[in-house]
Amino acid sequence: MSKNILELCLSPDLGGLELFVTTCYKDFKTKTNCKIAVSKNSKLDKYLDNEEKFYIKRNKLFPIFPALKLAKYIDSNDIDVVHFHWTKDINLVILAKVLSKKKPQIIQTRNMTMTRFKDDFYHRWLYKNISTMHAVTYQVKEQIKKFVPSDICPNVEMVYMGCEASSVNEQRVEELRKIYNLKDEFIVGIVGRIEESKGQYLVIEALHKLKELNIKALIVGLPMEETYLDNLKSKVKDFGLENKVIFTGFTKEVNEHMQLFDVNILATPKETFGLVVIEAMANGICMIATNKAGPLEIIEDGVDGLLFERNSDDLANKIKMLYQDKELKSKLARAGKIKANTMFDKNTQLDKLYQVIEGTK
Repeated sequence: MSKNILELCLSPDLGGLELFVTTCYKDFKTKTNCKIAVSKNSKLDKYLDNEEKFYIKRNKLFPIFPALKLAKYIDSNDIDVVHFHWTKDINLVILAKVLSKKKPQIIQTRNMTMTRFKDDFYHRWLYKNISTMHAVTYQVKEQIKKFVPSDICPNVEMVYMGCEASSVNEQRVEELRKIYNLKDEFIVGIVGRIEESKGQYLVIEALHKLKELNIKALIVGLPMEETYLDNLKSKVKDFGLENKVIFTGFTKEVNEHMQLFDVNILATPKETFGLVVIEAMANGICMIATNKAGPLEIIEDGVDGLLFERNSDDLANKIKMLYQDKELKSKLARAGKIKANTMFDKNTQLDKLYQVIEGTK
């Protein structure tokens, strides 16, 4: 018998982690009875505007109250598995399990790196109550095994996130080209939350070093802090790049925007996986990503993408390489697309994860 699943994420943001929650929910509800719990009026709530959701609010001072509400929901909906994604939800989920009559299995998708040993009383209590941890890369799986004591360590399964080559509205692509006044420029794109850790400033600095070339940058995403966005815009002005850098804001038309790119950049210092990497590859867009963490399990440097040391000099060099060698750019993009559509196929990876959930005891 299929298990009743609750997907839970109370994160206020909307990035790769949160979008993966929606992917799991929409896929699993075609296979079984699947519900979703989010924070009311969060970006994730608004993104899922046509979906039925259970609302719950975190309470740092009195976590017992939201935990009781969640426990009641678990029991009334006969939830067998709570699948949570945001690490900050861990105490709420575990407390709700303890308070519920159902005592559901708890599965955590671990998207973040783990850097310290979890052997204190509090963490031992938490991890004893988790049935399975889903690691999104082998690196994350190794970290879990290293930092969670073996006597309390849950079952750990590695399943990559996946993507698919979604259909693209070519007419919309041409409309966007006109909206952004793009002609024959070489377009460098970066997609994701606009925050310092995502490294949009590195793209601007690299573009400054390539100022004499016919290159423009599209910075796609929602700012987490207006101060950082203002700093980026000031940097653009100081460098005299007002006509070369375009801030598009948030969009659900990610694939259409990617079709405008010649190259997509991932500039985070330690991206655990890098969903945007495989999304760009699936779209046939050449990738340049930081030479650390998750991208190392996705990109083979010089074969299906490029890796760069996280500084604007090396990024500028890699962009210039592709600008000058269109054949290399096309070759890397073709190889990347083949890899994304085979090794990181969305349906295959979701089926694997669903089997992990169904097999959890």
